[in-house]
Amino acid sequence: MSRVLVPLAEGCEELEAVTVIDLLRRAGIEVVTAGLVRGPIRASRGTVLLPDVLLDEVLHQDFDMVALPGGGPGAERLEEDDRVRSLIVELAGKGKYTAAICAAPKVLAKAGVLEGKKATSFPGVLEEAAPEGVTLRSEPVVVDGAVVTSRGPGTAMDFALTLVELLAGRPKRDEVETALQRP
Repeated sequence: MSRVLVPLAEGCEELEAVTVIDLLRRAGIEVVTAGLVRGPIRASRGTVLLPDVLLDEVLHQDFDMVALPGGGPGAERLEEDDRVRSLIVELAGKGKYTAAICAAPKVLAKAGVLEGKKATSFPGVLEEAAPEGVTLRSEPVVVDGAVVTSRGPGTAMDFALTLVELLAGRPKRDEVETALQRP
């Protein structure tokens, strides 16, 4: 079974975080939510999220993917956290998936995993943060090798379903999507 780490930072976008967590779990994928700090996390719209663990408790565990929710303040906290950057670099070095949505692709840019890749983000975020060599795209979800990026809250379901497909295959994605009654 695949394992995915979802780091949660104060000010994250709850729609993105919860959609990714929920859809991956519906697909039978193990999701570990990890707070940058101990205790509940207040998301960007005031929703309180309770991480499974503190990030420090899982840093040396194996994961197949790290999925970063956006939200301006949350993404800034992820970007400033050396533990998150080291984890991204480590997973990318092993050929594992690094995924980010909304403002969080700038965290991948700072970690150096977007160089030479196609990527997307919330409009304006990567234009400011991306190093040379990143091809900016406007599609809802962009997959380039083991790097997955997405635009924002409105693309969260497409992003999460893409992650399901990458980790569990197209039939599992179709099964999850059919049960959601999407048009």
